[in-house]
Amino acid sequence: MDTLDAANYPDPALWDHIHSLVLEESDLADFLDELARHAVASFRPDGTDILGGITLLRGRKAATIASSSEQARRLDEIQYGFGDGPCLTAGREHELVFVPDVASDGRWPGFTDVLEREGIHSILAVPFELGSDGEAALNLYSTTTNCFDPATIAQVQSHVAQWSKALRMGLRFAHYVEGAADLRAALESRTTIDIAVGVIMAENRCGQQEAFEVLRAASSGRNSKLRDVASEIVTALGQSKPVTHFD
Repeated sequence: MDTLDAANYPDPALWDHIHSLVLEESDLADFLDELARHAVASFRPDGTDILGGITLLRGRKAATIASSSEQARRLDEIQYGFGDGPCLTAGREHELVFVPDVASDGRWPGFTDVLEREGIHSILAVPFELGSDGEAALNLYSTTTNCFDPATIAQVQSHVAQWSKALRMGLRFAHYVEGAADLRAALESRTTIDIAVGVIMAENRCGQQEAFEVLRAASSGRNSKLRDVASEIVTALGQSKPVTHFD
């Protein structure tokens, strides 16, 4: 797994902020939302209103995994509905996308029409570098035309480059946690099925394989999942939910 190495980051203050987030935020979603809020706060010139979001693409699916506000999340989701737009292009093509004036940009006519109605007049989308862990982009929506000058764009690119390793590590960690949760659920389901098979063996004085076939036939006849039928048998005994021991 990648590690966060301060030597790889040219901005010590930003490194300290990322390091603090990693240590203080126990939830990945909270960590990413804080990154989005930090981006908005860092790149707001002259008090201009800016909305921020982080889009993650895996396969054909796109999702907003962090946002500075509900409006930012809603704008991202509207873009997904059109199937294309600045942040999707940035993530898929691994290139910076800058829309200085939404009204005069003709690349995504349906989406930009919505943006104008929402009061958004310029957009900056910068891709993260996640390697094989997926594709992602930071999306910044501004209520001002030509909001992002070359210096600000360069600053955003630098920050995103530094955030990429933290985001990549977070996504990998979430994947491992989800995998462990799936395994635990499978083992707990297996425990319930094994107990139900034991009950059928005792009641019918049959072997394990025969008892399992009886359970499977009941599942098929009721058009129910095997674990649900097994749970009904265990519950009928007046027992509480079976406990799976992982020691």
